[in-house]
Amino acid sequence: MTTQKNIALFEGSAIRRVWDERKEKWYFSIVDIIAILTESPRPRKYWNALKTKLLEEGSELSQNVGQLKLESPDGKKYETDVADVETILRLVQSVPSKKAEPIKLWLAKVGYERVQEMNDPEHALNRSREYWEKQGRSKKWIQQRMMGQEIRNKLTDYWKEHEVTKQEEYAILTNIIHHEWTNLTIKEHKNLKGLKTQNLRDHMTDAELVFTALAELSTRQIAETIQTRGLKENKIPAKKGGRIAKNARRELEDKTGKSVISGNSYLPNKKNVQ
Repeated sequence: MTTQKNIALFEGSAIRRVWDERKEKWYFSIVDIIAILTESPRPRKYWNALKTKLLEEGSELSQNVGQLKLESPDGKKYETDVADVETILRLVQSVPSKKAEPIKLWLAKVGYERVQEMNDPEHALNRSREYWEKQGRSKKWIQQRMMGQEIRNKLTDYWKEHEVTKQEEYAILTNIIHHEWTNLTIKEHKNLKGLKTQNLRDHMTDAELVFTALAELSTRQIAETIQTRGLKENKIPAKKGGRIAKNARRELEDKTGKSVISGNSYLPNKKNVQ
């Protein structure tokens, strides 16, 4: 299954989801949906009991539940029950909740948004811009974030076209670049900012975004020059590209006396990034 992983928000609550390119549909974490519907402190236990009940009743819904590895708050990936929009909508009917109707409308909306994005990528860009504006990001920050994403996309396109195909390999190379210029792993950087499931780039400062973009731009251009293929060969430009950004970071820090790496984030209980 080829997937694009993402987090969707419903009234401020995170719902993990995976896009299946082959089937052209979203798969949502059932436990995350149950947590919102029931407001239970133990949504997994609630779902296990409901799943058992459905099996005993011979419901065909249980046959449409699959499992995918999704990232948990502890940063590790576990097999998690998932289902497509149609199945989730039917499951919602089995859970008494005042949020049943709002979440059904939300599910229909996010499913349609993905179809729009496939036909016109500008929809995705506009939706991201609107989301960041609602979160209080400045126009300058949004511009840098989108520029960085475009640079990132060109790098991953190169990897994809040169025998880097597994998500695990993308993660390894990304972590090499990040560690090289920050001297922190992505997980360590997220911990510094107090992040869990949130996207690190969505909580970077202006400077962090710029240096991340420099590291990934340098990596791609070096890879294109020496025509690296596969995971092993692409580790070389990843280190060299990250090192270029590290040298630039150190020079700026020497001139300003300020660290580029920041613990600030956009979390409610943290100081906002600058």
